[in-house]
Amino acid sequence: MKLKIGSDVLEYNQPVLLENLKNEYQKKDQPTIVAAIVNNKLQELFKEVSEDATIEWIDLTMSDGIRIYQRTLSFVFIRAAMELFRNLQVNIRHSLSKGLYCDFQYHRELTHEDIENIKTRMSEIIETKEKIHKENVDLEQAKKIFEDLEFHSKAKLLKYREHDQINIYTCGWLKNYFYGYMMPSVDYIHSFDLIPYDHGVILRHPISSSPFELPEFEDHKKLGVIFRESEKWGDIVSVSNVFELNEEIEKDNYKELMILGEALQEKKVAQIADKITSLDKKVILIAGPSSSGKTTFANRLRIQLMVNGYDPITLSTDDYFVNREFTPVDEKGDPDFESIDAVDVKQFNIDLAGLIEGKEVEFPTFNFIKGEREYNGRTLKIHEHQPIIIEGIHGLNEKLTAQIAAEHKFKIYISALTQLNIDEHNRIPTTDSRLIRRIVRDSKYRGHDALKTLKLWPSVRRGEEKNIFPFQEEADAMFNSALSFELSILKKHAEPLLEAISEDLPEYREAKRLLKFLSYFKSIDDDTLVPITSILKEFIGGSYFTE
Repeated sequence: MKLKIGSDVLEYNQPVLLENLKNEYQKKDQPTIVAAIVNNKLQELFKEVSEDATIEWIDLTMSDGIRIYQRTLSFVFIRAAMELFRNLQVNIRHSLSKGLYCDFQYHRELTHEDIENIKTRMSEIIETKEKIHKENVDLEQAKKIFEDLEFHSKAKLLKYREHDQINIYTCGWLKNYFYGYMMPSVDYIHSFDLIPYDHGVILRHPISSSPFELPEFEDHKKLGVIFRESEKWGDIVSVSNVFELNEEIEKDNYKELMILGEALQEKKVAQIADKITSLDKKVILIAGPSSSGKTTFANRLRIQLMVNGYDPITLSTDDYFVNREFTPVDEKGDPDFESIDAVDVKQFNIDLAGLIEGKEVEFPTFNFIKGEREYNGRTLKIHEHQPIIIEGIHGLNEKLTAQIAAEHKFKIYISALTQLNIDEHNRIPTTDSRLIRRIVRDSKYRGHDALKTLKLWPSVRRGEEKNIFPFQEEADAMFNSALSFELSILKKHAEPLLEAISEDLPEYREAKRLLKFLSYFKSIDDDTLVPITSILKEFIGGSYFTE
């Protein structure tokens, strides 16, 4: 048996455990290896290799590596909390402040001392170096395990599982199911923290840009408020996890759920418009990550402002790109069109200030074929009740509008912060929801297959981390564009696109992961139920604003 690892070719006469092989390659000054890619398939380190293979290592600089670390840490956290507090239910909610926000269902609120005790117990478990075991069990056996542990959402969701068996992980006395792979033992966890936050805790862990230690804590209070609002809404409509959504679809009750979701969003847009009106803001800046629904939101906000007696106009920062030859480059030497330095910020501020002062201003148009700005006599002058809406990734960066007085500006951050979880311990990452939106939209409107979208996604994510997320707490208002039913709508659009990716391509692993994720959802087949003004129409087609 020949194994190719980097430039090495190793020969073995018998199967070899990946963890043993990893030990030969793990260096103390290198990020922790937590899994492997074997012949283009992600594998856990407690797997054996028994045939010729090409092997690549997954470490904590990679998104797969961080997800595996998060799951294993969550497993230890859940076990520690359950050991200390009988009948305590742990909920892994969502990413927040470079960690995982978690809360509890218990007969009282946990104190800071309680949380410190959980943290201490986690450290004790990690010091035991216990192995994590994996077994494949039938669904009836899994259902009994979950019911005995009072993991009710897990037990109920088995009803919709496509296969007759499921993988169960064991850590000490605790058995559990996680959506995705795990590390082989608890002592792979080298850095963590547990801090009280709001009515729960933040479970802190390394991130890909900080694989050796915990990143600096950032308190995202405004984002936390939006997450709490979305979870409260999920409780109100009795849809806080995938099982409850599937039940509504199966019972044909989802139409009201869709109407309620759209009505809530429209109410939020109207409230933001009312706030802008009451403050008489001149410049409205809208920013958010890819596929958050900025275009539809901007148009719906414009309509609500018109209802309030305003006559908004829109400006695009794209027309202020510097000429192609002056575009900054990234660390690889490639043009960095997402950098704020790719925009002629100085001229943008001059023209924007002129508009606010009541002057007539000639605006450029960027010629993307020639790669340069052109002036074709396009002029604009605004009147008193004519706010300017600017949508773009740099909207919250003060540098974009540095010469405009703060009293004139209103900043809005938009993202798709889903209120659904798969179950108590398996969250739905906002990033996954946006990626599925983008795959569907890119196919419909940009002529990109899922393969191209997946290839571009890491670059998109790096741009978001650099240009959007650092400024999100600067927003005057935040808008959650997620709809509780959207993945059931997107499923039928996304699955054929993901299934078309060949098994021999690197992107196949991500496609397979997303397909497994979508398999939890029952499909809503009728797209006509989605209103033409819905943010979802921006991705599946039929939007009043984009077509």
